[in-house]
Amino acid sequence: MPSTRNPGRVAGLWYLLLVLGGPLRLIYIPSKLFVHGNATATASNIAAHEWLFRFGIVSQLVGAVILIFLTLALYRLFQGVDQNLAVLVVILGGVMPALLDFVGVVYDAAALTLVRGADFLSVFEKPQRDALALLFLRLTDHQNTAAEILWGLWLFPLAILTYRSRFLPRFLGVWLIINGFAYVLLSLTGELFPQYQNNVFAYSQPALFAEIAFMLWLVIKGANPPAPAHAASPSAP
Repeated sequence: MPSTRNPGRVAGLWYLLLVLGGPLRLIYIPSKLFVHGNATATASNIAAHEWLFRFGIVSQLVGAVILIFLTLALYRLFQGVDQNLAVLVVILGGVMPALLDFVGVVYDAAALTLVRGADFLSVFEKPQRDALALLFLRLTDHQNTAAEILWGLWLFPLAILTYRSRFLPRFLGVWLIINGFAYVLLSLTGELFPQYQNNVFAYSQPALFAEIAFMLWLVIKGANPPAPAHAASPSAP
């Protein structure tokens, strides 16, 4: 069925764009440029690969916009199941995380400004600028840890909608619930017991694949909710 006539496939394609672009700033750039605990090396890497860092900023901006369109597409898909839960998906999964992404871009821009050493920053020595740049990058990490609460909470209404929908398999709804709890646990662990966050992340991997499975189902199989009863029946003469 063409994607234009299948709201599930439309949502899946938006989800696919998000999955393809998200890892650039969250995974690739930190692994390529950031040196743990070494402000000088991190600043030198950013200066040497400035355009890569800038692409990370742009990818975060684009991802925030895609996130809003994704949740609106999911709202269209599920509004006939439960409109209130579909609105929660838009708020918790689209609007609020997108706002945090825009704030995160400001932190990255501040780090880049410090690395480049603008004239008005000449009052700071280079080691001081490097340390401040690393501080802003750390703020981005802390923001992402806090945002994992939202990454988990929005999956709860989405999971319930999926489970109740009858046009998507129920196992996806159950898996999404588990995924939501995993993200909430990751966020709380990062805030309370950061030394154990990597261990929790490793054990949570099977749960975190639920979103990938959900996205692939929508892209490949699609989902087409039944027409409302009043729309399906012929209008009275």
